[in-house]
Amino acid sequence: VQLQASGGGLVQAGDSLSLSCVASGLTFSSAAMGWFRQAPGKEREFVAAISWRDPQTYYKESMKGRVAVTRDNARNTAYLQMSSLKPEDTAVYYCAASFGLGSSHPSEYDYWGQGTLVTVSS
Repeated sequence: VQLQASGGGLVQAGDSLSLSCVASGLTFSSAAMGWFRQAPGKEREFVAAISWRDPQTYYKESMKGRVAVTRDNARNTAYLQMSSLKPEDTAVYYCAASFGLGSSHPSEYDYWGQGTLVTVSS
């Protein structure tokens, strides 16, 4: 199984950014997909998740309204759209796959991508 996250980069505060996660080696349509992030010196934290069935979405409370998670099963790809980015959003963003229904708990994810760095300048 491989999860390839991409789309990170250097942006300015207030900008928008879209991350992608392409999955291979698993039945993507049966996997919940999650996005997490880890800032320097901090623990990995949940950002968003989307279930595999009747897609339900879940978000970090403090980011609601600024992020949107979607999926395209035909392309085996999950997306994370972020807007109104803030310097505190600077982190490595990881995508993960779960054969559960979708969760905010990292321990419930079976596979992880390598991460993509998002840097937001003030």
